[in-house]
Amino acid sequence: MSDAPASLNFFFKESDLDESRTETLVGETLSGMEDGELYLEATQSESFTFDDGRLKSASFDSSQGFGLRAVLGESTGYAHSNELSEAAIRRAGETVRAIRTGDGGSMSLAPTRTNKQLYSDANPLGGIEFGRKVKLLEEIDAYTRAQDERVRQVSASLLGSWQAVEIIRADGHRVRDIRPLVRLNVSVVMGDGERQETGYEGLGGRQAYDFLFDEARWQAQVQEAIRQARVNLDSVDAPAGEMTVVLGPGWPGVLLHEAIGHGLEGDFNRKKTSAFAGLMGEQVAAKGITVVDDGTIEDKRGSLTVDDEGTPTERTVLIEDGILKGYMQDRLNARLMGMAPTGNGRRQSFAHQPMPRMTNTFMLAGDKDPGEILASVNDGLYAVNFGGGQVDITSGKFVFSCTEAYRVRGGKVMEPVKGATLIGNGPDVLKRVSMIGNDLKLDRGVGTCGKGGQTVPAGVGQPTLRVDGLTVGGTAS
Repeated sequence: MSDAPASLNFFFKESDLDESRTETLVGETLSGMEDGELYLEATQSESFTFDDGRLKSASFDSSQGFGLRAVLGESTGYAHSNELSEAAIRRAGETVRAIRTGDGGSMSLAPTRTNKQLYSDANPLGGIEFGRKVKLLEEIDAYTRAQDERVRQVSASLLGSWQAVEIIRADGHRVRDIRPLVRLNVSVVMGDGERQETGYEGLGGRQAYDFLFDEARWQAQVQEAIRQARVNLDSVDAPAGEMTVVLGPGWPGVLLHEAIGHGLEGDFNRKKTSAFAGLMGEQVAAKGITVVDDGTIEDKRGSLTVDDEGTPTERTVLIEDGILKGYMQDRLNARLMGMAPTGNGRRQSFAHQPMPRMTNTFMLAGDKDPGEILASVNDGLYAVNFGGGQVDITSGKFVFSCTEAYRVRGGKVMEPVKGATLIGNGPDVLKRVSMIGNDLKLDRGVGTCGKGGQTVPAGVGQPTLRVDGLTVGGTAS
């Protein structure tokens, strides 16, 4: 029996699949296995890009398919197809059963059920007509150019997707979920003589388009992009060396996500390739640091009713007051490690196997006023925004580029700097945090996480942090 509204049951209404025969086929295929499922998916997505004063591109895509997985011990058989038919599932079943050896095993218990449904059945892509979407981008372009005569280029893009999934297990346990996702990006190039700098602001989440079409909201988004470009036009070369670094709230949590979060995923710890492997219950961070992964926060980019194995998402405490308390788990790694799944089994699409992945990962607030933290720094760097970075999961070593940063002298925020990079080791940085702000913020709904060749939406966040003795790579001679 399903635990979601019958209105979501379109996989069997709009294909040749028969519900009863499909359930029987899944049961036969997974007989003797320890875990597995049939994962059905239908996705619609669209994007609009407005650049140089005109609509550059508009696209719409629709896809559907299934992934069939069988798990026995540490072995996994996986097959997928974009053909939703009994014949295709049967062929896939023959492939995945190749891992069966001997007498096989006993099927693990199905995930617990939930009565919660984070998102409505409605498809957000159909709520606003094509012309209105283009008009929004035109209005953004005109409004941005009118704010400052130094604006030389404006790029705006609107993206939306709607995904429906159904998960069927060998015992007939079925879970259905609907997942909307929208995003608006604004990028501006400003120039002063021969110098040009950029500013960017993104906004999104698991909501309908109406959220992005609110005039006050998108105008504030434009103003933020322009502010960043203006700041960058006034920036000077960044210093280099070891110094105190203050990390701003919100999006700088991407450093926490990359340098620390991946190291707390179950597969890396089971294989002992994480810097946190074997440290459960030990002090891995400064006192006062609590890090959680929470996939239940409504409308956030990384939030889901259930993960891609059918396990309800939850709030998982990873580090509490500096002590390592838990890992993010999918079903396979949880079973092999003797732990409980945490609702973190995620996959990019039906063509990919699930693996432990973050949802919304962030550090909880402390008790320090952000102004007090900055005032405590005699000479250092205030990093407000980040761009790209590189991380070695095994060692925890990272390099991150700052897209907005300032010198701090005598407790005061001074001139903006460009070209600053932060270099360090994730677990080590956790121990160097000496002050935690009371201003926790989550990001604006633009995060995308990559792992093992797969990308999924994710959220990050943190309060203002003071980190002592962090290496800064700069451009100043």
